[in-house]
Amino acid sequence: MFTGFTRATAEVNATRIHYLRGGNGPALLLLHGHPQTHVIWHKVAQQLAQQFTVIAADLRGYGDSAKPAGLPDHSNYAKRTMAQDQLELMAQLGYREFFVMGHDRGARVAYRMALDHPAIVRKLVLLDIAPTLAMYEQTSREFATAYYHWFFLIRPAPYPETLLGSHPELYLQHTIGSRSAGLTPFTPEAYDEYLRCLRDPATIHGICEDYRASASIDLEHERDDLAHGRKIQCETLVLWGRQGVIEQCFTPLSAWQALADKVSGKALDCGHYIPEHAPEALLAEVLPFFAG
Repeated sequence: MFTGFTRATAEVNATRIHYLRGGNGPALLLLHGHPQTHVIWHKVAQQLAQQFTVIAADLRGYGDSAKPAGLPDHSNYAKRTMAQDQLELMAQLGYREFFVMGHDRGARVAYRMALDHPAIVRKLVLLDIAPTLAMYEQTSREFATAYYHWFFLIRPAPYPETLLGSHPELYLQHTIGSRSAGLTPFTPEAYDEYLRCLRDPATIHGICEDYRASASIDLEHERDDLAHGRKIQCETLVLWGRQGVIEQCFTPLSAWQALADKVSGKALDCGHYIPEHAPEALLAEVLPFFAG
């Protein structure tokens, strides 16, 4: 799926991060969402690699990256910590500044990185999210029904881990297949890779810890940003699926204006999984944005 890319792991921030690297040009870091891996980028990676040195990494807790046991305060899965993983990976590879594009959970890591390290993130693309605090504070029945996992996965261990571990494929099918496009955006190779990783009990725990952090320490960090007027300084492009929950339940651009000084964006004619559902439309938006 990633012809011309090399696969490697790096020891960074007291953990191990797995990544793929390919292409030439300015560095572009790609960060995936839940319950997936770097494989979400397989339909756009080679096109991006024609203009960029692309690094597609697995977040801690996901894919083939390390999956440490969560701490009591979930701080080792805070988006600040997960962003530091990726920052140190890029530094180890020789990149002191770079572009970032993130989808879903990866977008949450990406915007925390931009808030904490404004001199490093050159431009930022966020796919199909609103800010975490806004989404929790504006929860409606419609949102809670569609994104039930936001509330289920944060229950104390080992309750959600036990239930997910009893039938990982059912969880995968329901999570990625119950959106507007069903399972059609996902190639058999990509689906098999997501399932392989999700069958690992450590991945299931890592996923739960990611969400537990988002409902606790990540909210503290975001409230502190708002209280002190800290905003994302780089140009930020926000894209979301017209058929998805972000479009139906939130006003994304207004929400991001509270956290970003230079933000633009639009809805694309697809659902949540933009890189796999609408790769051509995604490339048509991000290539000129990064080049501008």
